[in-house]
Amino acid sequence: MKDKITVLKIENLKEFEGHPYKVTDNEEMNALALSIKENGILSPVVVRPIEDTGDYEIISGHRRIFAAKKVGLTEVPALIYAISHEEAIIALVDSNLHREHILPSEKAFAYKMKMDALSHQGKRTDLTSDQVGLKLSAEQVSDDDSATQVKRYIRLTNLIKPLLDMVDEGKIAFTPAVELSFLNDTEQADLVEVIEVCEATPNLSQAQRLKKISQGDGLIPEDIAEILNEQKANQKERIKIPTEKLRKYFPKRYTAADMEKEIFAMLEKRYKEKQQGAR
Repeated sequence: MKDKITVLKIENLKEFEGHPYKVTDNEEMNALALSIKENGILSPVVVRPIEDTGDYEIISGHRRIFAAKKVGLTEVPALIYAISHEEAIIALVDSNLHREHILPSEKAFAYKMKMDALSHQGKRTDLTSDQVGLKLSAEQVSDDDSATQVKRYIRLTNLIKPLLDMVDEGKIAFTPAVELSFLNDTEQADLVEVIEVCEATPNLSQAQRLKKISQGDGLIPEDIAEILNEQKANQKERIKIPTEKLRKYFPKRYTAADMEKEIFAMLEKRYKEKQQGAR
């Protein structure tokens, strides 16, 4: 039997409280709004009734509803399911995990919500993130995420917002971010300030050292500044010249190493000649 589609007024649809997925008014949203304007909503939203109110909580379709309102629609097609709050959380998380564009923070809080829902649903309060990670991976998680990776994403929920924003923006890579999540809130706030002053973010090695100091004697701003002010290998100035551009100046039998050796020999000779001429 097919699910029955019902038309609901948008004014009766309420956001799912605390849902982790961001609804952003950007170019992608404009494209969705244009599609809805031209073709309507092809895939109905999914909702659950809010008891004794006549309203509905959105499980899947926050972006579609935003786009619908953007083009002036007042009603949307919907599938109504009378399910529990925990079941709704699991459905909400699962319906969005395979989106093409999903931010690390969205995935982190989605997995955390599902972990809490599974724990409460099973009347268990002692599930570790390792155990829940295994349970999540056995059900539905992103295709690229193992149980270990789920646990690492959940760690990101321990980051303060400015650091988590840097992860979403690509300023801090995922793996260093996991290490930084072990810093306490004060240390993380100090890190944000030092990042702004030094105009540098920690790589994996630096993040691991920050974590080690934090778990030892504790981390102070001076420690953070000393580590972030180190010159990273990829920050050292280099001159890159394609081998093809140099090839015509050397015999065909020369390797790249041969060319480099002769270039430095010529530069050394020129330097010595300049030194002698300056005397």
